[in-house]
Amino acid sequence: MMLTSPHCLLSVRPKRCRAEMSSSSSKSTPPPPPPENPIVVGGGGNVGNALTGAARLGLKPRIISKVADDTQGRNALAELERDGVDTSFMVVSEEGNSPFTYIIVDSQTKTRTCIHTPGYPPMVPDELSKPKLLSALDGANLVYFDVRWHETALVVAKEAARRKIPILVDSERKREGLDDLLSLATYVVCSEKFPQQWTEAPSTPSALVSMLLKLPNLKFVIVTLGEKGCIMLERSIKENSNEEEIDVESLLDSLKQQVDQSSTSPKCISSNSTLRIKANGIGAVCGRLLIGTADTIPPADVIDTTGAGDAFIGAVLYGSGELQGFGCSQRFTMANTSMPFTILGLVDSSPR
Repeated sequence: MMLTSPHCLLSVRPKRCRAEMSSSSSKSTPPPPPPENPIVVGGGGNVGNALTGAARLGLKPRIISKVADDTQGRNALAELERDGVDTSFMVVSEEGNSPFTYIIVDSQTKTRTCIHTPGYPPMVPDELSKPKLLSALDGANLVYFDVRWHETALVVAKEAARRKIPILVDSERKREGLDDLLSLATYVVCSEKFPQQWTEAPSTPSALVSMLLKLPNLKFVIVTLGEKGCIMLERSIKENSNEEEIDVESLLDSLKQQVDQSSTSPKCISSNSTLRIKANGIGAVCGRLLIGTADTIPPADVIDTTGAGDAFIGAVLYGSGELQGFGCSQRFTMANTSMPFTILGLVDSSPR
């Protein structure tokens, strides 16, 4: 996804259609839903969801992706266009099928089961001509990837890096082509388990330190923690070699102690910005550590958490361009991330 003035985003990924069903049955072979259980059909996919939220908040996103000329593909394009996402760089295949995911939401356990049909044929770099790529990147402030169709994504990322356009990578899990994109990344937002899986560090805080050391282009990394909020480690522009080193685990504990447990509103708590933050046996970076608390939602109000992480990224994209200072951005992000929990289907619940 790409961000241009006044903030437009460019993304490379499949735009999936999806059907969602609310069901109280178990995950295995669920029966057809009774009439009172709603079915919602709409667009989805990481980038499609994030761009929808970003567009509704006032950004002007562009998407590079591929669908087939079928009902799902046509509906997905119409939905994106209705929300203000530029689809002129999409590839539409005359044959094949658009990606489709059937999501079963269990209303009792608050869990979901996803049955995915990949899009075919997949997008390949030759389908994105050089003039079209340059046009898509023209005026971009940010490019965002979710590591699908990685060969095409890498072509876009290399050109963005050559033009010094910041790159944000959504790291849910290890995927083919991920390491190549991470090596070019300016910002990374990752799932709770990813930092340790990727770095093999003993804890999440030490894994964040390891990621900044392994990825010298990285300015910050955020790990999302669901109802527990998020943690961010940001590299300092100015290195302070004279600063005494502080252990990242101890620093995180000290920030957690500052959280007002009686508050239900999201908060952002930050350390000083020029600390030497170390992880035992890994190394040290100069920067600051931040924690963000999540909006508190009564369990009875939680209906569907599908796409909450995508909404988080949409708000990060907005906050990076529209709000001054990441502390403000993170509070705003947390508030927006809570919205999809209370309505079935992400697109209907994304912030406006």
